[in-house]
Amino acid sequence: MTLLKAYKYRIYPTKEQKEYLSKVFGCVRFIYNKMLNDKIEHYKQTGKILKTTPAQYKKNILF
Repeated sequence: MTLLKAYKYRIYPTKEQKEYLSKVFGCVRFIYNKMLNDKIEHYKQTGKILKTTPAQYKKNILF
């Protein structure tokens, strides 16, 4: 019988770390939404699933 464990952690970032994390999560959210929109539009046009990765968007988007 396997015993599963879970751990909870709480972090207390500094002001600089909070700003950094905010920027990083903003970028992640932007790429996720861009990929989702591209997949939806591709499916509407072709009826096939678009297989992309975040790395494929790296060349096209400059911040």
